[in-house]
Amino acid sequence: MEQKNSAEKNTSEIDFDTWSDLARNDPEQFESMRLAAIEKVIAQAPVENRDRLRRLQWRIDQERRLAGSPLAACMRISRMMWKAVLGRGGLQQRIGELQQFDGSAPVELAPAQVVAFGRQRD
Repeated sequence: MEQKNSAEKNTSEIDFDTWSDLARNDPEQFESMRLAAIEKVIAQAPVENRDRLRRLQWRIDQERRLAGSPLAACMRISRMMWKAVLGRGGLQQRIGELQQFDGSAPVELAPAQVVAFGRQRD
């Protein structure tokens, strides 16, 4: 793969192994590309959602900063997402509130089984 500078790389075309290698070997370029990828997604969102997305990204970045390791950061962010789904005022509660208006039965979210995916090596 031809190396390009961070401004020229299309982040959606970079696979996990490339991102991982970049994080290990060139953390500054990785961080630059990570920020560019995030900004690209936010910029493509509807205008009325951009401030909320920036605030959410700030919160995620703070969780990453406060965590002692990448694994700890992943766990903190995962808890944050589950709280947004199952916690007070979360998605499950909001769906239940909407269903009261149309008479549907409440939605029960069953626990999910986590499936481990292996990485493909060249």
